[in-house]
Amino acid sequence: MVVTLSDINRARTRLQGITVRTPLIELYHGDSSRRLYLKPENQQPIGAFKLRGAYNKIASLTDEERKRGVISYSSGNHAQGVAYAARALGVKAVIVMPNNAPAIKREATAALGADIVLVGPGSTERQLKAEELAAQHGYIIVPPYNDEKIIAGQGTMGLEILEDMPDVETILSPVGGGGLISGVAASIKLSKPSVNVFGVEPELAADAQASLRAGRIVQFPADQVTRTIADGLRTQSVGPINFDHMQCFVDGIVTVTEDEIREAMKLLAANPDTIAEPSGAVATAGFLFRADQLPKTRINVAIISGGNIEPATLEELRRSSPPRDI
Repeated sequence: MVVTLSDINRARTRLQGITVRTPLIELYHGDSSRRLYLKPENQQPIGAFKLRGAYNKIASLTDEERKRGVISYSSGNHAQGVAYAARALGVKAVIVMPNNAPAIKREATAALGADIVLVGPGSTERQLKAEELAAQHGYIIVPPYNDEKIIAGQGTMGLEILEDMPDVETILSPVGGGGLISGVAASIKLSKPSVNVFGVEPELAADAQASLRAGRIVQFPADQVTRTIADGLRTQSVGPINFDHMQCFVDGIVTVTEDEIREAMKLLAANPDTIAEPSGAVATAGFLFRADQLPKTRINVAIISGGNIEPATLEELRRSSPPRDI
């Protein structure tokens, strides 16, 4: 089931007064023939885009469903989105998180009032635990990406980009489970099909690229995807609903190395408004380092999906050598 523009516009109405309409910020990188604007979702109340989908999903539940409470599974940003939305709507929230989730994300989720259950590092493991607890206690599952209401919520970002930059030609989005790119690609292609939508993911977790190429969902082993610094993109496979959207609306996916992600993070950290966690920097890295695999377009937008970076990592970035010339 592919979301419609009506679904995305309904989500937008629900999100009024809850999410921030993040501005577009130009990143000067030395090539005026390829201008890059950033969509800084690090400026959302939880420091990441995930609030859009999580709030839309929980706000769509019936009163009876809300009384049962919600459960989700997440490495961090969706956890905070669900916890924030549940608190705002007066709903109990339980989050299953991997034991290797960054402390900053675990602590923020707990501070928002959610109960946390820790499991091993595999994305499949946390999903199975959430499903087990939902069956046991009657909780409503709020999936991180494989859900139409989640996708429609994330799609509100695409509408904002088109309104703020009607001349945009290419949009770059990080890809983990596929919720963000599903929503953004749907809203863009259903509104202005001529705009290119490309995904970017780490080479170590390039399951979405492999899936699109194979024409079926390809799953990567947990011990491989957990090696990427981009903790928010360590999903082992995209969701089935997300894959349908990607096949319909996404023009292609490029991958970036760990060093390229770090270079992009350094560049973004120079401006306090664009500080990105590793997952949040991959779209910028794709633009900077994969020009040969992307359309030769003048007006481009890269989404900074989140800025919840460990303070020690940010300090280390700032102490290290400046970003190399792109």
